[in-house]
Amino acid sequence: MDILTKNRDLFLALYRFVIGLLFACHGAATLFNVLGGPQGQAPSFGQWPGWWAAVIELIGGVLVLLGLGARAAAVICSGTMAYAYFIVHQPQALFPIENGGEKAALFCWGFLLIAVLGPGRWALSTLLTPSRALAEDRK
Repeated sequence: MDILTKNRDLFLALYRFVIGLLFACHGAATLFNVLGGPQGQAPSFGQWPGWWAAVIELIGGVLVLLGLGARAAAVICSGTMAYAYFIVHQPQALFPIENGGEKAALFCWGFLLIAVLGPGRWALSTLLTPSRALAEDRK
């Protein structure tokens, strides 16, 4: 257990990086028809909510990945996925396994965890701001 405690910042950074990368890739696929393209019909420019969700996925995912404004970005990303789950998936069935909302639910809770825990010591914002690095050292 000691190895987990000693490397908490590393594990948090890896978790934040992977969640942010996956989310950014999802947004890029929808917006730019890359990485296998969008799932379903590609939204047209400015179309609500699909295009805006993809923009949030791309920008929010990159911000979380880098650790720049990660808490705020994670809250917005989590809210976007909560909206996706309750508006798109939940009306079809109650449980995510039945309504295809597993990814939305996992991203929602994953980003909420980042919002609560913060980006950690290895975030770009912590490295760029010496006072934040000192605060992280005191924890």
